[in-house]
Amino acid sequence: MQRSTPVDPTKMGAGRAIAVLTSGGDAQGMNAAVRATVRVGIYTGAKVYFVHEGYQGLVDGGDNIRQATWESVSMMLQLGGTVIGSARCQDFRSKEGRAKAACNLVKLGITNLCVIGGDGSLTGANEFRNEWSELLQILLKAGKITAEEAKRSSHLNIVGMVGSIDNDFCGTDMTIGTDSALHRIMEVVDAITTTAQSHQRAFILEVMGRHCGYLALVTALACGADWVFIPEMPPDEGWEDHLCRRLTYQRSIGNRLNVIIVAEGALDLHGKPITCDIIKNLVTKKLGFDTRATVLGHVQRGGTPSAFDRILGSRMGVEAVMALLEATPNTPACVVSLSGNMAVRLPLMECVQVVSSNRHILTWLSFENNWNTYKLLAHVTSNINIAILNVGAPCAGMNAAVRSAVRIGILQGHNMLAVHDGFDGLANGTIEPMAWGYVGGWTGKGGSDLGTKRSLPASMIEEISLNIAKFNIHALVIIGGFEAFVGGLELVTAREKYEELCIPLVVIPATVSNNVPGSDFSIGADTALNTITTTCDRIKQSAAGTKRRVFIIETMGGYCGYLATMAGLAAGADAAYIYEEPFGIHDLETNVEHLLEKMKTTVKRGLILRNEKCNANYTTDFLFNLYSEEGKGVFDCRKNVLGHMQQGGTPTPFDRNFGTKMGAKAVLWLTDKLKECYRHGRIFANTPDSACVLGMKKRAMIFQPLSDLKEDTDFEHRIPKTQWWLKLRPILKILAKYKISLDTSETATMEHVIKKRGTV
Repeated sequence: MQRSTPVDPTKMGAGRAIAVLTSGGDAQGMNAAVRATVRVGIYTGAKVYFVHEGYQGLVDGGDNIRQATWESVSMMLQLGGTVIGSARCQDFRSKEGRAKAACNLVKLGITNLCVIGGDGSLTGANEFRNEWSELLQILLKAGKITAEEAKRSSHLNIVGMVGSIDNDFCGTDMTIGTDSALHRIMEVVDAITTTAQSHQRAFILEVMGRHCGYLALVTALACGADWVFIPEMPPDEGWEDHLCRRLTYQRSIGNRLNVIIVAEGALDLHGKPITCDIIKNLVTKKLGFDTRATVLGHVQRGGTPSAFDRILGSRMGVEAVMALLEATPNTPACVVSLSGNMAVRLPLMECVQVVSSNRHILTWLSFENNWNTYKLLAHVTSNINIAILNVGAPCAGMNAAVRSAVRIGILQGHNMLAVHDGFDGLANGTIEPMAWGYVGGWTGKGGSDLGTKRSLPASMIEEISLNIAKFNIHALVIIGGFEAFVGGLELVTAREKYEELCIPLVVIPATVSNNVPGSDFSIGADTALNTITTTCDRIKQSAAGTKRRVFIIETMGGYCGYLATMAGLAAGADAAYIYEEPFGIHDLETNVEHLLEKMKTTVKRGLILRNEKCNANYTTDFLFNLYSEEGKGVFDCRKNVLGHMQQGGTPTPFDRNFGTKMGAKAVLWLTDKLKECYRHGRIFANTPDSACVLGMKKRAMIFQPLSDLKEDTDFEHRIPKTQWWLKLRPILKILAKYKISLDTSETATMEHVIKKRGTV
């Protein structure tokens, strides 16, 4: 939504006051949201207040409502829970309690309230706003406030952010805390897997979620569980026998462990709870398996927030402040939320009504519907051969995409072929069939089990075409980075000369660099981002005792500054140097002066991120020497080149599930495309839309012809010409206390949930 006249963002909040509170259950990432709200509020010229202990602090007032400073939110990013506290509050449920809360706000001149919590907390906030005028009259009659104070605080603006590990709120793809909870769960599942395999055990894990099965379903997808119980989809009658048959079959084909995931609110068709103990007794008595049950409990709420939740909380905090300061008395209370990679505003009460009427719009729903389709198509036989190869550098999540593509292909009745070592393997004929069990346990494996190389196909196109004919390959799934994109283009170009290459192909972006045209996200980037963020946390912590220390960290990414920018947001960096945003000696001078000023405050640490190819002359060593020289006597410097640790490790829950969805969607698209291209007993595909990149763009996964993406590609520097995340860089600078201008010419639109439901 465009503004008619630009507003100076540093004056938007002048004379205004904002209070921020966290309420209900805690969730990792709440502190990032609080930090962003405070710092952006101060940036706009507003006074910002902490409300400690949620609504209870709002009712009790006094020291529970304190003015926040820039420094008071330092070192909050990496902390789980909520630093300002949360509490269940009975007092706020009564009008008398709400009147006390209103009085406390009026006395401090606070007319803007930012609430971070679940649906109950946000419902309470909306009720508070609706009766605000009535509460002012009560206070006025009781002599608690003056007529002048009542006039000055005539209306209250409310903006909510959803903080809940359950992901049970309508209108947002992910609530703050969900991704971190999945990290905790997957850490436990990965750890349990090794002990279960050692002893040939069956493990039953109960995960949180109240009445929402999101955590359980995504965990099951991410770990390849044998069975999942969720409240939204009670199992069919006779599920006990079906489960036992499933577990017996898994053991018969050589699997040494069984994993069953249970949501805490799981029910059968008669509304009877399905618990860990019920399942354990069933498996033990009927099958005699050595079975263990684990209830994860509050460990899911604990620990440090993931990079995703820190960035989500930071983005939502910025959007919340803008929504508060732009609100009028007629603007409905809103929730700021995430749709794809876009911030949106939704009317608070529409969201609450949809949730309370039990018409959940859950992120997993569309994928779950597809999953039912996949099951219906099981055992359909065909003579279609689909080959899968990995191209470029390895990254976490590649194996999850391969596993998903293979199994969905088999369910479609296709023959799935493994191509080892990228295009080299396609040229050399290192190709073999993949059965269902071939990819067992691949979801949680890092790297590339197929093997991958950076070689491009142009120099070996004839050998590739001969092997496509020899192995009777009808379609290709190419999973990889920029080389996969370029390699796909080279195959399309060679179609003119080699008829064998006239087959459908799809490129699935998978690279830590996140630099493939046609997609906002690549498989593997989230895992690398979490590795960088965790490392930066440890590095910053090492300065806690010494003080006055600045760290220069070099990140991967080639010429793409995605990792440096997003890690800067997640780790609270003072600067992030990238190729896409040229910088010179004056910028470096400004950054040094900024750190010199920072060392005069109570925050005596600095973090500078540098993308590996941001500038050929301003190298990591150069920056280290510059900062060391200029900081003499004030701060000292350390440098770290993170290197290939960013490509390693087990994939994050996001990458496991993103890879799973991408692999499935790619094969289903190929299935449809093969039907279109079938002519006179053979496959012939020669149109631009038969060779596509499958990418996440804004709110949806879409297929775009490789040839259409050439115009938006900088081939020399191996990056797309337009990159959505560059719009987040001003937020990084504002949160680091630089006096820059935030572009307020565009703002998130207010959307309606019912309309949104129709497009899910």
